[in-house]
Amino acid sequence: MATKTRDTLTSEETEVTPQEVIWNHICGFPPLALLRCAIELGIPDILEKRESPITLADLASEIGCSRSSLHRVMRFLIHYKVFQEKPISETSVGYIQSPVSRLLTRHGKHSMADLVLLVSNPEMLAPWGKLSGWVLDNKELPFKAAYGKDLWEFIVANPDQSKLFNDAFACDARLTMAAVLEGCPQVFEGLGTLVDVGGNIGTAIGLIVEACPWINGVNFDLPHVVSSAPACRGVEHLGGNMFDHIPKADAVYMMKILHDWADEECIALLRKCREAIPQDNGKVIIVDIVLESKEDHRFKEVQLVSDLTMMTFTNKGKERTLAEWSYVFHEAGFTRYTIKHIQAPQSVIEVYP
Repeated sequence: MATKTRDTLTSEETEVTPQEVIWNHICGFPPLALLRCAIELGIPDILEKRESPITLADLASEIGCSRSSLHRVMRFLIHYKVFQEKPISETSVGYIQSPVSRLLTRHGKHSMADLVLLVSNPEMLAPWGKLSGWVLDNKELPFKAAYGKDLWEFIVANPDQSKLFNDAFACDARLTMAAVLEGCPQVFEGLGTLVDVGGNIGTAIGLIVEACPWINGVNFDLPHVVSSAPACRGVEHLGGNMFDHIPKADAVYMMKILHDWADEECIALLRKCREAIPQDNGKVIIVDIVLESKEDHRFKEVQLVSDLTMMTFTNKGKERTLAEWSYVFHEAGFTRYTIKHIQAPQSVIEVYP
């Protein structure tokens, strides 16, 4: 009897089975762990410096590791299209960068390495194991169940983790700001002053001011956060609590801040924003996820993962649907808003008094 090739199989025969689905989930963590491994070994940076393919022997020598172990790591990452192989001769191949691996260099302009290092950090994995307990009784938050304190207390008490978070947030800010500035730069037109609330070490507001030099920027975050912020031309760093007051400006900018909080805190914070801006022509610019019902949304999986991340790592944070956003805006006293979609999981929302 002739053996069928994959090209000759019927659609029913090529359909993924329930077992395969579970196996894919079981195998879900190793790819992330191997990305971390590659970053820690410095493989993307080694390949980035070379103009020609590097052999396994030369790569192992530069790293100072076993050829056998490295071969198995690279075989896995090539299968996942992180790196590429290129023939050197008729009998040997070498490794080269791919568009994916270039995003894993430590200091690349569009690097995502710090995000990978954060989400694969062992301390960040433990709270997920507490999620079922939270779903059952809603008594002890997953992160607090794992560490005895909430995420923000944990960061303050652990300087190494604080740096990890700051680096990852700065990385995320660079990626998101690129999409904002490319997708709707007009939201910053006509602004003289802009305060970035919860701006961490000032990455986002620095990029805004660089692209829009007519803006005087303020990076506003907790004192211990802004104390480590680097100097940035056109940006003033101010420390304070956003729930107590917000510096006055033509507009308030908040990127991935409101999803950390429950509706009550969001409404209170938005009211503080409303007090800080002119009532005739001021606005609040929010960059956050708007959950949609469409299953074909390009970033649907990222959005849903982000929502579960909020449930696992924050007190009452969540990603919101359009109806949920509309509710908090109305309760905070705002009269209208517009939403612009960009090439990112988030959208840009302009909210007006």
